[in-house]
Amino acid sequence: MQYEIVALPKDKWKGAAIPLSTVSDSYYDIELSTLNREGCTISLVRKSAEKQIVHTPEEYDFPDSLYADHWEGAEAYGIVSDEGKLMACIEVCPEEWSNRLMVTELWVDEAIRGRGIGKRLMDKAKEVAVRQKRRAVILETQSCNTNAIGFYLHQGFELIGFDTCCYTNDDIGRREVRINLGYFFHREARRR
Repeated sequence: MQYEIVALPKDKWKGAAIPLSTVSDSYYDIELSTLNREGCTISLVRKSAEKQIVHTPEEYDFPDSLYADHWEGAEAYGIVSDEGKLMACIEVCPEEWSNRLMVTELWVDEAIRGRGIGKRLMDKAKEVAVRQKRRAVILETQSCNTNAIGFYLHQGFELIGFDTCCYTNDDIGRREVRINLGYFFHREARRR
């Protein structure tokens, strides 16, 4: 079956719930030494979890939805069933001050996963970024969402940063640290 990616206009899809859930048997453990005048060391190592790590929309005060008010200028694309049900989506929003395009939502219904739809949606985000002449596509995920991290790395993204207190004051202990990833269209040679 062919799944067509279509524009999801704001006037029709604003507020559409995205039932993002994650299940993982591993996480990226983050170890940092204290920053001092000489520097610090940072280590991200993938480890097996003692028990499955599960996060569902019900545990958050603000469940994910399309066209949240704080994402001004957002665009969304996705797959809609013949019955009008959202089956997959990606939402992107320009970050004007840095000339980057942020992926704010990416979701594929479990019933149609494993068919290359996530890649096609990410390709759509890259296409939007090129059309808008953005220098990069950026996104955030969590250190416990190792499946997503693997997918993003496979799509050419790389680590650009992390936030150890984005969600709580004990994100490292909770094994849910914000990981920032970026995809760059033109990258100057890195200096070592």
